[in-house]
Amino acid sequence: MDENRSRAERLGSEQITRLLIKFSVPAMVGMMVNALYNIVDRIFIGRGVDSVAIGGIFVGMPLMLIFMGFGMLIGIGGNTLVSIRLGEGNKEEADKIANNSLLLLFIAGIILSLTGYIFLRPVLMLFGASESNIGYAMDYLRIILIGAPFQAIGFGMNNFIRGEGNPKVAMFTMLIGAILNIILDPIFIFVFNMGVQGAALATIISQFVSAVWVLRYFLSGNSILNIGIKYMKLEFSIVKRIIANGFAPFSMQIAASMVTALYNNNLQNYGGDLAVSTMGVINSVSMMILMPVFGLNQGAQPIMGFNYGAQKFNRVKKALIYSIIAATTITSFGFIITQFFPELIVGLFVGDTENAATMMEIAIPAMRRVLLMLPILGFQIISTSYFQATGRPKQAMLLSLSRQVLFLIPLIIILPKIFGLIGVWSAGPTADLLSSLVAAVLIIGSIRHLK
Repeated sequence: MDENRSRAERLGSEQITRLLIKFSVPAMVGMMVNALYNIVDRIFIGRGVDSVAIGGIFVGMPLMLIFMGFGMLIGIGGNTLVSIRLGEGNKEEADKIANNSLLLLFIAGIILSLTGYIFLRPVLMLFGASESNIGYAMDYLRIILIGAPFQAIGFGMNNFIRGEGNPKVAMFTMLIGAILNIILDPIFIFVFNMGVQGAALATIISQFVSAVWVLRYFLSGNSILNIGIKYMKLEFSIVKRIIANGFAPFSMQIAASMVTALYNNNLQNYGGDLAVSTMGVINSVSMMILMPVFGLNQGAQPIMGFNYGAQKFNRVKKALIYSIIAATTITSFGFIITQFFPELIVGLFVGDTENAATMMEIAIPAMRRVLLMLPILGFQIISTSYFQATGRPKQAMLLSLSRQVLFLIPLIIILPKIFGLIGVWSAGPTADLLSSLVAAVLIIGSIRHLK
């Protein structure tokens, strides 16, 4: 236990740059590999089935974002509280929060799985499915829904492993699932000729293994936090605080789900099935670029949260500034790749399939336009994480929703009516610019009053 305590205490004493490297690099690697869940699925489906099937998988993305949103609501919300309580030295309260979070994740996974299965077809039509691609979406998601409880536990509880100062174990959790998915995908799709169902089966097997790995860590005695029957009961006061602190990232995911559904419907109306598939490809590429930033977020959050709880505000500022610099470097590099080499990226997904030439013609200019504001996105993401880590959910929620709700949703509705398909592609970068300006105003004001 002394070793575990010292592992947490170094958050308040070790050099900030060294801490960010120790905590963020494993999380960044893990998140990048974890992004391959969807990317590998789409690459193998695009090459092994056809380009329309990519769109079929993408129309189910809003549902998967909702699942991830509940994992963030509980996982990030609970971990924020745990980091602050550990910084205050309140170990017993931290244990209660972790146990409440685990129980909430399991319950949420079961409810989402059952509800999604019952209403799957009408939900997919609402999300922009067409008669051409809904069959692919149904085949894929019927299997994915079975794994919802595993995904919730593996994804949600992994935040607590990182939050208590053990980023390498958190990284291995994501690596195990993602690598297993990469191995199983071609076997099920090409060897057993299972198509999109094979991709889904590979995914839920990988999620199950990740969930088992996470639970083994907490039950093995290596964790600072104690998971057990003693605290395994829901307490309203704790649940309320978990939801309050996790509501910002949850709101972001729900808004992202709504945005994706709006995108799909507009893309179907103005560009057809291949335009939807194009957005599926662009989404995969942007995930690969932004996942390291989210990993940086996850690594920086316990550092900022612990030091905020310990009232070491100068260390909080340093962690914030260094994180913004690193995030901007990552997104700027992604900008260069997507602007100068889009044809190579799109070619990975379409290969020599029947619709390859048409897909390339649509996707190359679309990628350049949609990802035009990548360099400033890193700053916006880290700013949101800062407010989450320091226990200020209202500011975090405002910043989270500024891009998706205040700007992007109106732009997706208005711009296509004026500019057609180009308007759909232009909505995202316009919202990125406006939301980053809001982030700048909020973060500058907050730093001035951080004393």
